[in-house]
Amino acid sequence: MTVPDLILAGATVRTLDPARPYATAVALRDGVIAAVGDESDVRDWRGPGTEVVPLAGAHLVPGLVDAHSHPVWGLDMATGVDLSGVADLAGLRQALAGAERIDGWVVGFGLDHNAFEGRAVDRALVEDVLGGAPAFLRLYDGHSALADGAALAAAGVTGARAFAQRSEVVCDDAGRPTGHLVEHAAMELVAAVAPRPSYAARRERLVSLLSAMAATGLTGAHVMDAGDPELVAEVARETVLPVRLRFAPWCMPGVDEAGLRELVAQQGRGGRHWVVDGVKFFMDGTVEGGTAWLEHADCHGQGTAAFWPDPGAYAEAVRSLHADGVRTVTHAIGDAAVRHVLDVVAGLGEGARGRHRVEHLESVPDALLPRFAELGVAASMQPPHTAYTRADGTDEWSRRLGADRAGRAWRLRDLRDAGATVALGSDWPIAPYDVRGVLADARAPRGAASARAGLTGLEALEGCTTHAARAAGEGGSAGRIAVGLRADLTVLGLDPVEAPADELAQAPVRLTVTGGRVAHRGDC
Repeated sequence: MTVPDLILAGATVRTLDPARPYATAVALRDGVIAAVGDESDVRDWRGPGTEVVPLAGAHLVPGLVDAHSHPVWGLDMATGVDLSGVADLAGLRQALAGAERIDGWVVGFGLDHNAFEGRAVDRALVEDVLGGAPAFLRLYDGHSALADGAALAAAGVTGARAFAQRSEVVCDDAGRPTGHLVEHAAMELVAAVAPRPSYAARRERLVSLLSAMAATGLTGAHVMDAGDPELVAEVARETVLPVRLRFAPWCMPGVDEAGLRELVAQQGRGGRHWVVDGVKFFMDGTVEGGTAWLEHADCHGQGTAAFWPDPGAYAEAVRSLHADGVRTVTHAIGDAAVRHVLDVVAGLGEGARGRHRVEHLESVPDALLPRFAELGVAASMQPPHTAYTRADGTDEWSRRLGADRAGRAWRLRDLRDAGATVALGSDWPIAPYDVRGVLADARAPRGAASARAGLTGLEALEGCTTHAARAAGEGGSAGRIAVGLRADLTVLGLDPVEAPADELAQAPVRLTVTGGRVAHRGDC
């Protein structure tokens, strides 16, 4: 063996490799795992330039991966005043009245639908505390926003608009925009004129954010958007990204052949610790926004249409990209959306196994559960989203779906039992990026999902390691600790499999290693 750069010794190593499930020492060289063995092997492995990190009492596992995140796009989304702690309308009004202005605007993010306490989202509820300032407030789901009259005027929005995708400028009976902007195209009308962080500020925040993510034990993230390739490339040239980023740019309704060719051409673009690999689609929106595609309407009579006005056009785009060897990822929350995606993949034939995945799937009926394993479609789920619901069913998500569908909330356990690959993520900035919280919530889901059994400690760990790797088509190069695989490793102060879920959420992070390089060093 070539002399290693780094040796981690003395930890309890859970490899997730069936050939050698446990070890006490791991050697790394040139970004890959060079040896897996016992602490007694260290003397033979080390050379004059080898760094040996003693990790007595620690627990070393394959590098943890967030299977659904937006660390670059989220820099814009998570701008302004953080409204995630607002619980009711009075709290929202108070937060807005004292909010700092950005270029004269009030910009906010993370606003929970439940803060409106069952009322329709309407600018009339808050305009009197804004003092005439334009305001653009993103709701927590990332699929809707509230703009006041001044912001709408700045964007030239005076009434309803027609869009190529499922999107809406909500208006009252008199045709007056209420300020509720539903889905991306409608939101972009105001986002385009609202203040945005400068390039320099975004660059600084990206470096800080990725370092903070690594400090929770993260070594990688599946990025569900195009990000900003120029920004990421510049940062990656100047420093080593502490978290690996895999980007999947969007394919939206109305795409033509040239647009599909461009998406194919982007595949493989990247640099050290970042790459474009895959394309993301949206089959629907969100339950709270009334845009999840459901087999039966929600309690407001909404949710019976797909994000793609012509679902057949979605199928054609998926078939085209699949034929070119491109992996696809589809946002599908409602049961009709999930069914349609599975039907489309089924039509691709046996060659589609392991190449396509579904994101979110928040309420899945029994009949769809076995199809994931049958078709080789990965289920990518975000356990922290359960925190936006309530066990008593009084939250907006549960009310809209009704008791029967809310009773099918986040079926992590059932999907695993059905043999599915279940990858886990946070969906930051929709929910906190701390991967320890992802693991904890997967084991003990909250709110509407709290009555269901969660994953075991081992299954949750697999969701951020082996199953995340499988969902990305990286099962042969990542997700386990074995010779020749990527040297992405996480070292915790507690056993992530055996420790209670609440303790795991606060577990000390002793070391994070990405590509054989120490990205975070805690108290070793």
